[in-house]
Amino acid sequence: TTVLMARADMYFLLPMLVWVGLYVLILYIFVPRVRNASIGLYEAQSTMVGRMVDSYTNIMTVKLFSRKEHEDKFVLDALRRHSSQFTDKNRQIFYMIVTLNAVNSFMIGALTILSLWLWRDGALTPGQIAMVIPLAIQVNNQMGWIMWEVTGIFEWLGTVQESMETIARPHGLTDTPAAQPLKIAKGGIEFDHITFHYGKGSGVIEDLSLRILPGQKVGLVGHSGAGKSTLASLLLRFYDLEGGRILIDGQDISKATQESLRAAIAMVTQDTSLMHRSIADNIRYGRPDATMAEVEAAAGKAQAQEFIRELQDDRGGHGYDARVGERGVKLSGGQRQRIAIARIILKNAPILILDEATSALDSEVESYIQQQLAGLMAGKTVIAIAHRLSTIARMDRLIVMERGQIVEDGPHDELVRRNGHYARLWALQSGGFLP
Repeated sequence: TTVLMARADMYFLLPMLVWVGLYVLILYIFVPRVRNASIGLYEAQSTMVGRMVDSYTNIMTVKLFSRKEHEDKFVLDALRRHSSQFTDKNRQIFYMIVTLNAVNSFMIGALTILSLWLWRDGALTPGQIAMVIPLAIQVNNQMGWIMWEVTGIFEWLGTVQESMETIARPHGLTDTPAAQPLKIAKGGIEFDHITFHYGKGSGVIEDLSLRILPGQKVGLVGHSGAGKSTLASLLLRFYDLEGGRILIDGQDISKATQESLRAAIAMVTQDTSLMHRSIADNIRYGRPDATMAEVEAAAGKAQAQEFIRELQDDRGGHGYDARVGERGVKLSGGQRQRIAIARIILKNAPILILDEATSALDSEVESYIQQQLAGLMAGKTVIAIAHRLSTIARMDRLIVMERGQIVEDGPHDELVRRNGHYARLWALQSGGFLP
């Protein structure tokens, strides 16, 4: 457009260059402001949604402590901040539009007056005026379109930049390029002078060594925070060690693929989480190719068949076809735990980890499942973590942990005779609370 106008008359060159310069200046000033306002808006939106989800997820706690008004204010503060950020973003866009429209109007008016002045002096023909003014209007329209596109790009860049800080982080725990599938023949486990501090520099586990023979049943005992669950997480390689190594049948797990490692280990956790799928799908998660008969057999061994038959979801699903809700919210804690036990029964892995696996069950069901687990543990290497010592007293070895260290090691009877850490815990749980 500038070239065409310059060919009509060189006088048009100056206002066109000034126009483009002012346009670039407006974008230079306002686009970063819109981008920053967008980042602030989506940070505020994340905070607002997070607070809403937090309140609804913990609605029982809110009701138990009569904190309705507090939660209303808590969410309302985030909503007000979001509204403020939204207003600030729109304000910046408004200022940009007003400034650009003012410049555009002034430059179109200036070109029109210049065209008429040149036509009066005979420097322009009516045909050239008919070309110059529509071109100026077209430039005005294109500048508005480009402004919205550029602003939109940077606005979404602000959003993406805020999101990338969460979703685009590199994986902290990866397989080595030469990682090989883990091959388990016997299931022996060795913790060789391992050290792990959760990146804090000290504490948790310091230079711990432990050897578990193939097929041995080991119970981990100790106060909360002693490092029992951390030891299980390190065996599953949910974290990389800060020192030492962990071997399974002589193979360093850091040099094995994570998929093959976890495929060889079955674990039941204290806080059982289920998929928002059917009961059958959740049990079959332990072995996707299992038949329906095998699924039902596993559920029977986990004492889950009775309540499964009575289940019904809002979509008309019955029994094994009933959906359990997000994280298994439609089931009780004990029911979720039984489904998890059925899942590991079906998986039938050579190494078994039980982290308070029966903590949510009543005594009668727990007794029956313990018998089933005893059969399941036959021929497997087992690590059982429990605060209720009666559930692991029959293990081959009991490892007593304190502050990330092994303080006692031996069978139940021997540890009781030593009258040490384990004996004190056993005395408390076998009647020591009563006068």
